[in-house]
Amino acid sequence: LEIKFPNQLTVDLSAELLRVLSPSAEVQGHGPGQEVLQTGKADVEITAIEPVGHYAVQISFDDGHSSGLYTWAYLAHLASEKQTLWQRYLRKLEDAGASRDPSTDIVRIMN
Repeated sequence: LEIKFPNQLTVDLSAELLRVLSPSAEVQGHGPGQEVLQTGKADVEITAIEPVGHYAVQISFDDGHSSGLYTWAYLAHLASEKQTLWQRYLRKLEDAGASRDPSTDIVRIMN
């Protein structure tokens, strides 16, 4: 998704990034520590984007997720912190023994 902000800054945010960092309670939980790690979203695609007033957009994805309201402020945050947020997400996947690939199950062998 390419977004052009009023200050003329243009950024690209991948569908996967938007999906795994959705602001919805389904992903973020209802408080600190309740986040739900999103796995297997490497191939997710955006199916629709609908405006919500003048303050947000609702993005629908082909995995059925559509409950997040992405405010312009949240999208600006994602844009400015994209690399840091992405690296944090990848570390969480690794720590959980999970994968971005929807067809991959990771099995850890413990000695």
